[in-house]
Amino acid sequence: MTLEIGNAAPTFTLPNQDGENVSLEDFRGKHVVLYFYPKDMTPGCTTEACDFRDNHESFAELNAVIIGVSPDPVESHQKFINKHELPFLLLADESHEVAEAYDVWKLKKNFGKEYMGIERSTFIIDKEGNLQKEYRKVKVDGHVEDALTFIRENLE
Repeated sequence: MTLEIGNAAPTFTLPNQDGENVSLEDFRGKHVVLYFYPKDMTPGCTTEACDFRDNHESFAELNAVIIGVSPDPVESHQKFINKHELPFLLLADESHEVAEAYDVWKLKKNFGKEYMGIERSTFIIDKEGNLQKEYRKVKVDGHVEDALTFIRENLE
């Protein structure tokens, strides 16, 4: 299935940081900021998560929920949330099934090694469950503000 703006976003059900299953359908009637990130506790991912945390109220005022997804297990997400006081859900996509559905599971190169992993990406899904915006190969600086501005200007 290819992702297209305006079409239904791929649905999913994954465990959150408390081991409870969470589905995209649970958030009908709200905008969803679904962001994929490579790994808990790494510098770029921590900065991005804290940026989302610091803007959490602004997203909430726009009827938007933030959901982070990475291949890390539930226990890792719990530690990440506790350490940085993250007020949003982190979902464990250990089989990277959802990452593949959103086409963010990519061949990566780092220090001469090749491996499969998450390409930092964010998807904005409207109240009806349709994809409205995608950000791929995200650079952390300014990204959260861009997502907030998109929702403010296009989805209210």
